[in-house]
Amino acid sequence: MHWSEDADAIAPALPAIWLVRTDARPRNLTERSTLRRGTARRIVARQLGCRIDDVAIEHDAAGRPLLAAPGAPGLHISLATRAGLVAVGLAHHPLGVDVEAVDPTASLLHDLLHPEENSFLDATPTAMRACAFARLWAAKEAYVKALGSGFRRAPEGFAVSLFSESAFGVTDPSAPTHAIGAVRSIRNGDHEIMAAAFVITD
Repeated sequence: MHWSEDADAIAPALPAIWLVRTDARPRNLTERSTLRRGTARRIVARQLGCRIDDVAIEHDAAGRPLLAAPGAPGLHISLATRAGLVAVGLAHHPLGVDVEAVDPTASLLHDLLHPEENSFLDATPTAMRACAFARLWAAKEAYVKALGSGFRRAPEGFAVSLFSESAFGVTDPSAPTHAIGAVRSIRNGDHEIMAAAFVITD
């Protein structure tokens, strides 16, 4: 799996995720969607060697993004935006990406976490808890995006385990196998620290 922070970089192999900083600060869902799509079309065009105008991104019935053009059988895409940072993931299997801000003042949403995740956060030193929560939540959101369900799948119904600063696993009683994903932190501007997560399902 390859990470890149350059929208013009061509990944040597897939899966890959691009984390692209922009100066934009979307004010609503429409502006966030426009920013995501524009960045994704640029990345896909570079990766596939076509013109940006040849790239069309639509959504399936569940709301998951898909490449409508150019024809790229078996190529899956996932998108996320937070505070001007755009994440674009490409893979040959269903995947999910997400980015979340590390915010020490934010609620940790304990009611929406699995008991194992709450135990993990309780055992995490206070100074590191906001970062751990952002990583957990980014991983959870990436996972439900990969499933294609979004949070129609109850977030407290499956458990994310952070193995290290770069890897996590998902234990889901409704899934036959464990999902493994990647996570990292990135600075977005001078102050914001973001957590990004990427997961693929078979």
